[in-house]
Amino acid sequence: MSRIQIPLDLITSRLNLGERFQGLRAGPLSGRFSNLRPISEFFDFKRLSKPANFAEVQSRVNYNLGHFSSNYAVLFLMLSIYALLTNWLLLFDIIFVIGGMFLISKLDGRDLEIGTFKATTSQLWTGLLVVSIPIGLIASPFSTLLWLIGASGASILGHASFMDKPIDEAFSGEAV
Repeated sequence: MSRIQIPLDLITSRLNLGERFQGLRAGPLSGRFSNLRPISEFFDFKRLSKPANFAEVQSRVNYNLGHFSSNYAVLFLMLSIYALLTNWLLLFDIIFVIGGMFLISKLDGRDLEIGTFKATTSQLWTGLLVVSIPIGLIASPFSTLLWLIGASGASILGHASFMDKPIDEAFSGEAV
């Protein structure tokens, strides 16, 4: 039976994914947050207004997603931290898995010997899997992820659609 070959380069070239994410790979993480806007500009209540029509919503969202992109990333990060802090079991499971992976990798392939107890690396990986998957499923990571998508989407798109462009930007796109 032959394997199915998926032309990934054709898909990625058509979607232009390589160029879209080039800015994220270009520099360090500090460069990503170098255009973080001040909080007074992000929460400028004088610029909040109801858009007149859907075309104005699209225009505002297009402008604000580019202008406040780092602020929106920080907002997403804060909502992610909040989601983990309110779901203690999921936070415990994530810390348990990361800690277990770190400790098992510290053995460098040697067996774990504690007194008369002896466990191979394969048994330790299996034990970590057997314990962490049921805890992870009980912790409801899918509902937490869906909440995070909904909360960040509503917050970011709500802010982007109600925050009006600055006066100098509002008239720069119009023909004279």
